[in-house]
Parts: sequence; structure tokens; C-alpha cells
Amino acid sequence: MFIRPTTDNGRRATNKPEMRRYFPLIFAIFVFAVVAAAGGYYFNQFWIHRYDELIARQAKVYRLNEKLVWSVIYEETYFRAWKIGADEEVGLMQVTPLVARMWAKETGFQEFEKQTAGNVNEFLKDPERNIQIGCWYLEKVRERYRGYAAENAMTLAAYNAGPSRVEEWTKMSANTSQMSEQSFIEKINIPSTKSYVTSILERYKVNSSKK
Repeated sequence: MFIRPTTDNGRRATNKPEMRRYFPLIFAIFVFAVVAAAGGYYFNQFWIHRYDELIARQAKVYRLNEKLVWSVIYEETYFRAWKIGADEEVGLMQVTPLVARMWAKETGFQEFEKQTAGNVNEFLKDPERNIQIGCWYLEKVRERYRGYAAENAMTLAAYNAGPSRVEEWTKMSANTSQMSEQSFIEKINIPSTKSYVTSILERYKVNSSKK
């Protein structure tokens, strides 16, 4: 039986040439991991910011904060323009066909009314059109809460669950306009809506704190 030679202090000698043989492989794996991590980061940044220009343009038209709109899209679809929701909501801001038709009627353009009466899903899958209609509706529900202490929270809750739900959650308040954001959120009794509102507000506040 072969016995590996030992050093003077009794420890077995290591085969250094054998170990060096694995250095190139270890180095290659390390480089690959670094490149993959960097690639994943930059791709993610591209993915979540590729509609920033469209968002900024439409938010300005409808007097909305672009970072709030961005946060809504992040929560709704993570910027997947093709997404169809469980209740037939379509596109980036999960606009319903009914809202699209309301928007088309308000514009007064017959071509828009014709398109939304036909294949409305394809119409709403267009990123710019979807963001335009989504911002229009977000501003429309926001009108009744403008200037309220919980303006953003109420607007988001109405966008997600409908204005009638917001009325239900605030009807016992002595002064709805002065109800704090946290107090309003605590009154939301639909877990998915509470999570929706909280998540968007947290992301919006983080983004707003950045330069």
C-alpha cells in the first residue's frame, strides 16, 4: 500500500501541482458568476425603466407624480405589457375594457370608440395607450380625494377596489379629509387591497427619497 509522505511535523504533504490544476476552473467560475450578476442587475434596470419616458409624459398630462405611476405599474404587472388579469384587466396598468370605453367616449374621437368597441385587448396592449388611459382613470378617481391627508392611499384603493369601497371604509369617519393615511389603511378590510396600497406607497416613498 502506498503511503503519502509526511512533513517533519507529522502532517501529510499536499500535492500542490494537483491543486494548481483547478485554479483556472475556479477562476472561470468566479468570473462567470460576477458577469452573470452584473448582467442580471443591468437587465433588470433596463426592464423596469424602459417605459420611464412614456410614464413621465402621461403623468404630466394628467397632473400625476410620475414616480407614483411607475410604482403602480411595478405592482400591477412588473412592466409586462401583455398581461391579462383575472377580471380581464389588460396591459401595464391593468385597464379594464369598460374604463377604456369610458376614456374613448370622453375623448370624443370616433376612431377610439370604434377600436375600444372592437378588439379592445389589442388596443390596451399598446404601452403608451395603456399608460395614457391608466393615468386618465387614476386622475379621475383621485379628483374626489385631492387635498385629503390620505389622498394617495385613497386613490390607490379606489383604483384597485373601486371608489364605492373607499366610501364604505370612510363612512364612519367624522372628517374623511383629515383621516391619516395609516388610519385609512387600517380600515381596508380586503387583504389584497390593503397589501396593494401598502406596497405601492412604500415603493413610492423610497423612490421619492432618491434624487
